[in-house]
Amino acid sequence: MNYQESLDWIHSKLKFGIKPGVSRVEWLLNELGNPQDRVKGIHIVGTNGKGSTVNYLQNTFTAAGYEVGTFISPFIMDFRERISINGQMISKEDLTLMVNRIKPIVERLPLETPWEAATEFEIITVLMFLYFGEVHPVDIAFIEAGMGGLHDSTNVFTPLAVICTSIGLDHQAYLGETHAAIAQNKAGVLKAGVPLIYATDREDVADVFEKRAQELACPSYRLGRDFSYRDQGAGFDFFYQGECIEGIDLAMPGQHQRANASLALMTMQLLKEQYPALSKEIILSALSRSCWLGRTEFIRPNLMIDGAHNNESVQVLVEVLQSTYADKEIHILFAAIEGKPVTTMLEMLNQFTSLTVTSFQFPMAIKAEAYPKGYNHLPSWQDWLERVEEDGDKLYVITGSLYFISEIRQALVG
Repeated sequence: MNYQESLDWIHSKLKFGIKPGVSRVEWLLNELGNPQDRVKGIHIVGTNGKGSTVNYLQNTFTAAGYEVGTFISPFIMDFRERISINGQMISKEDLTLMVNRIKPIVERLPLETPWEAATEFEIITVLMFLYFGEVHPVDIAFIEAGMGGLHDSTNVFTPLAVICTSIGLDHQAYLGETHAAIAQNKAGVLKAGVPLIYATDREDVADVFEKRAQELACPSYRLGRDFSYRDQGAGFDFFYQGECIEGIDLAMPGQHQRANASLALMTMQLLKEQYPALSKEIILSALSRSCWLGRTEFIRPNLMIDGAHNNESVQVLVEVLQSTYADKEIHILFAAIEGKPVTTMLEMLNQFTSLTVTSFQFPMAIKAEAYPKGYNHLPSWQDWLERVEEDGDKLYVITGSLYFISEIRQALVG
C-alpha cells in the first residue's frame, strides 16, 4: 500500500468504534516483539490540558538536545501530527512502511483470538509504540492517553512518571458519572513505584489519587501541596523543595496554562538526573515559545480559535476572555459534537456581545437547528466568518469541538 492507501486503511477501522480494554493492543504488540517495553516515556492523562502539557515538555526536552517523541489526539491539520519526533510529524514513508508491516497482524487478530477486530485508535497506538520503540527510537516519549486511563489503549507500558492534568465530567458513559469515578479510571495507568504528578482542587479526586498511589508505593506530587507557582505580573515563578525558577513567561494565556506548565516543570525536576541538559535557561526559553494549535490560538489579529469542548474547558476560556480581553467586544461562534453538555456550555458563553451556534462536516456534529432556542442559529460557519471585521475593539472567538476547530483551521490556514 502507498501512503494514501495506508491512511485509508487506518481510517476504515473507525467503523469498529470505541472498545475500552488493552487485550487487543497487547496481543498485537506481542506479535511485534513488544516494542513498548523499549520506550522510556511519560504517560499523560486528564480531562483537559493534556496537549498543552505535552507541548511544554516536548519543546523543552527538544531544546535541551534530546530526541523527543510525542503521541497526541486528535490532530488539527494533518493525521501525522499524532506521532511526532521533535515536533516534526512522522514521515509518510515511515508511516506507510509500518502500516504494511502491521496490517497482516491486525487482520489475524479476530481470526486467531477471541477478540473483535482492532479499532482505529488501537492501531494508531500500536504504530506509535513500534515507531518510538524500534523504527525511530527516542530518548523520551510523551504519550497522551486517548480517553480515560485504566482501559485506554496506551495503558500497556511502564512509564517513568504519570501526569494527570485535570479531572472533569466528560465521557461519563465510559469513565463514570462522578469526578471520583473518573479519577479512579485515570489512576488506572499507575504502575508500582511510578511517580504521580497531578493537579486538582477537589478533595474527592485527591483522595482517589492518594489512595491508589499509596497502594502501589507511588510517590505523589500535588500542585499546591508539594510544588506551586506564584504569579508575578505577566509571568510567574515555580517552587519545589526550596528551589525556584523565576520569571517564567508563557506564550499561551490563562491561569490554567500556568498550572499545566507547573506540571511539566515538576516532571522535569523529577527527571533532571536522567536528563541533565535541562537547564533553567533552556526551560525559560522553551516555555516562552511553546504554542499549541487550536488552543487560544490567533489565526488573525482579532480572530481566536480554541477547542473548548466540555464544561471545564469552556469555563477556562471564559476566564481567559474576561481577564485578558475585558476591553473587547467579544463575538463567539460555537459548534459541538453529540454527547456534550451543550446547554451548560452555551449558558457560560452567553455573557458576551454575541453568541452564534453552527454545524460542521463531521458525522457526530450537532446540526445547527438542533441547538437550544434563544441563540443565533447559522447553518454555515462560512457566513459568520464573512462578518468578521478588522476592528481592534472587537474579538472574534471560534470554539467548541476540536474536530470543528480542525475544520476551521484547515480552511483558514490551508
